[in-house]
Amino acid sequence: MGIGQPKPDLIIFDCDGVLVDSEVLSCRCLSDTLSEFGFDLTPEQALELFLGRSTAAIAQHYGKLGRTVPDAFWPQLKSRVLTTFEGALRPIPDIDAVVSDLSAPFCVASSSDIDRVSLSLNVTGLAPYFGDRLYTAQMVKHGKPAPDLFLHAAEKMRTPPGRTLVIEDSVSGVQAAKAAGMTVWGFVGGSHYLARDGRAILSAAGADRVFARMTDFWKDG
Repeated sequence: MGIGQPKPDLIIFDCDGVLVDSEVLSCRCLSDTLSEFGFDLTPEQALELFLGRSTAAIAQHYGKLGRTVPDAFWPQLKSRVLTTFEGALRPIPDIDAVVSDLSAPFCVASSSDIDRVSLSLNVTGLAPYFGDRLYTAQMVKHGKPAPDLFLHAAEKMRTPPGRTLVIEDSVSGVQAAKAAGMTVWGFVGGSHYLARDGRAILSAAGADRVFARMTDFWKDG
């Protein structure tokens, strides 16, 4: 289902870093909130460790280091992210033109919780395009890089995995899509890839194609 092949029967979009330019904002929020609880993590380290992962990955990471993230951390992080997004979140350039022109069914499958996904789409004006076709890691047992979320979304959209195209910006997301038996295109147009070689990173993870501008969605490149 690469360029030149038949178009997919379903397109699954990740949200953060694909529909909305949120990764830098969210990593700053994570770094700042962790600091308040005595955890030292830079935004750059947060990006390397948790890009495309659910919040459960944060607890797992520190658990392996013998540290417990306090219960009070989670609502504080969520509050900071939602407040930051309300004031500063922007859509990925030209994403509205892409989704408004799609003929195939499409949906969102995100590692973020449903409140954050809904806010992100509402703030950026993208919500009407997706309606209630929102699927999150909280709906499955295992988040990305496990295939569960993408398989769940495809099942709900009544489409075989082999006829599904996933648009992802993270290694864990690419790995999840490939594990689900889907075609995956890596997108590297978010601000979190300004100083990183996203093309090399996502190609190495197994992306079938990598592109940097939504205006090139259906173009080879």
